[in-house]
Amino acid sequence: MPVAGSERFASRPLPMADLRARIDPLLRLHEVAADAGDAIDPLTYEVIRHRIWSITDEMGETLKRMSGSQGVTEANDFDFAICDELGQEVQVGLYNTGLVASMDLAIYWILQNRSRNPGIEAGDMFLTNDPWVGGGLHQNDTAIIAPIFIDGELFAWTSAICHLIDVGGAKPGSADLAAVDVFTEAVPTPPIKIIRGGELQDDVLDSFVRRSRMPHHVQLDLRAEIGANQVGQRRLAALVERYGADTVKAVMKRMMDDAEGRLRARLVSIPDGSWSSIGYMEQSAVGDRGLHKIALTLTKTGDHLTFDFTGTDPQTGMINSPYSGMRAGVMFALLPLLAGDIPWCTGGLMRCFDLVSEEGTINNATYPAAIGLAPISSAWATSNLVAECLGRLMDASAELKPRVQAGCTGAYGIVTIAGIDQRGVPGVSLLFDMMAGGYGAQPDRDGTDTAGILPIPLGRAPDVEMQEYLSPYLVLWRREEVDSGGAGAHRGGLSMSACLVPHGTPFPVAGSFSGNGKARAESAGLAGGMPGGAAFDAVVRGTDIVGLLAAGRIPSSMEELGGDLEVVGNRAELFIGLADAVFIHPSGGGGYGDPLQRDPEAVAGDVADGKVSARAAETVYGVTVRAGRVDAEATARGRAALRRARLDDAPGSVADVPAEATRPLDANLMVVADSAGGAVACRWCDHRFGPAGTDIVDAVRIQEQSVLGAVPGTRVASTTYVDHDVILRNYVCPGCGTQLRSEIVPSDQPAAMA
Repeated sequence: MPVAGSERFASRPLPMADLRARIDPLLRLHEVAADAGDAIDPLTYEVIRHRIWSITDEMGETLKRMSGSQGVTEANDFDFAICDELGQEVQVGLYNTGLVASMDLAIYWILQNRSRNPGIEAGDMFLTNDPWVGGGLHQNDTAIIAPIFIDGELFAWTSAICHLIDVGGAKPGSADLAAVDVFTEAVPTPPIKIIRGGELQDDVLDSFVRRSRMPHHVQLDLRAEIGANQVGQRRLAALVERYGADTVKAVMKRMMDDAEGRLRARLVSIPDGSWSSIGYMEQSAVGDRGLHKIALTLTKTGDHLTFDFTGTDPQTGMINSPYSGMRAGVMFALLPLLAGDIPWCTGGLMRCFDLVSEEGTINNATYPAAIGLAPISSAWATSNLVAECLGRLMDASAELKPRVQAGCTGAYGIVTIAGIDQRGVPGVSLLFDMMAGGYGAQPDRDGTDTAGILPIPLGRAPDVEMQEYLSPYLVLWRREEVDSGGAGAHRGGLSMSACLVPHGTPFPVAGSFSGNGKARAESAGLAGGMPGGAAFDAVVRGTDIVGLLAAGRIPSSMEELGGDLEVVGNRAELFIGLADAVFIHPSGGGGYGDPLQRDPEAVAGDVADGKVSARAAETVYGVTVRAGRVDAEATARGRAALRRARLDDAPGSVADVPAEATRPLDANLMVVADSAGGAVACRWCDHRFGPAGTDIVDAVRIQEQSVLGAVPGTRVASTTYVDHDVILRNYVCPGCGTQLRSEIVPSDQPAAMA
């Protein structure tokens, strides 16, 4: 039930004039005219702009050198922002972009609620881990935010934020998989002054650290964040001393204006339109077997985007995220895909879009919803939909087509292990191996294998030896998994798998598993490309690992381990015995284009390299490989048979048609001129589907089949996880049999091509 008064902590964007009116008048702000940046000569502008950029990098290096947490030092799960006096983000780092997607919201809240009491003064720093206020996405994301004063005026803000390993709550790692509200999770802390006048407040630090099962780790990370802010402040102060406060501030304002201008110019070059997508969260908590919908309609008009999430299901279980998570989901995808070559001055970029959402939904949850795993649940699911819609939007632009990318690893399965470590000390560790996910295919190339994850551009899978040094387990393997990349004319990138066993600990350990994309892969394909293989986690009980290692054998498959396989659901808490093995495998990247249009030699190369199985080569790509070489005749027959099956044995042919395209929509569809002003047509056979700008779903042929067996890389039926009939639905051109779209959906979801 809603908690009266909690709405005070729900920070939202607001006009800057309204924000100024809510700040205590005794707080003096350093401001310059809106057009002050126009007077800065180009050389000075570029020198200062790049210096501000480098300061964020130096802050990152400072945090990494000081932190002792694996998420920071190994996986780069942190980020930074430099903001102007009102909190608008001038420059963000290239690490976990979601962590700073709402840092401005946290500063807006501080200015409105802390400027009078206890005041904002030189030498202060504020700590917060309240996702409703802003900054991070869940309570583990703890930020230190620091104002910078120049000559008595509030000049700017710096911030540092990272995922803290444990900040209290009912369960190790702070996320309760059975939570129904926030009260069994870690306590959200609205901004409190942890540094006052340059002096660390021990009472504030102690009250926060006291909650943790790993207080020494948490305290060290907080001090590292403080140190990173101090470095940023010193460097900015030196920059101001050299060039003057007005000049530096004018450059900061122009940086945001330039980023906004470049993104708006890019949007103007893209035809207006609307694109929709639906995603699902699986199993909202331990014991749930449902699917929970997130809906998105992206509308592009002129130089503006609207992300409309109307129709998303109400908040439920522990899969929710507050408004900050929805905003992070947008930025996860928008920054690398649409603005990858534009400076990430997000205060300007965020002026180019707005968000429409109903309060109290999965990705816009109101207090006291459970949000302990927001980053890897609804925030990540939101980014999948945004990435898919942006991909389809960009596919209609000849200029942006090379930047189009199918869905990357669509879900991050977090695994928390708690127990007694090899030093005899209680501890909590997170597995960050899932950072090695597969990237989505592009119109002219395959997706990169084990390239990373879209939300953390500089993320990485941790070093194995460091993992084993820090945590009580032994890694048996980490490898790329065959068939995990989505099929297409260009194949999606493969994702990794890892297998580990407890090692050096005298007792069984507790494992907490939470992820998405097991019943249905979340890495969508584009233009007829298929989704990547589904995620899969398992525990092999009662293995013979001790005997195998004693005999000098390192097993390389679950079959070699012996024992009994236990499939792990999306939300599961279980004990892992000393003879048990943990297997984790996230989904791969989505494919681009019809798999039957893939070069047979590329398929044969994939088979030889262990990226595609011989079975998938025949059943999905229609390619027969014998003795490492393509059997051309068998391949021709196989592809013709697959195409006939799509058409129910109706005749069809594929050939480039000299139809005069008004504009392309993707690799298969185009808009052609006709008497009505424009029609959607197939570029391979000139079949006309209907008027441009309408949903052509009634004019295509729809094939539906079971996911298991039809989607390579899928290991178990969707009913293992959810009580829904989940199917593979392919949309096919009735003229030539070209696959136009492929998706994995509940059978009762209405078909749509919009």
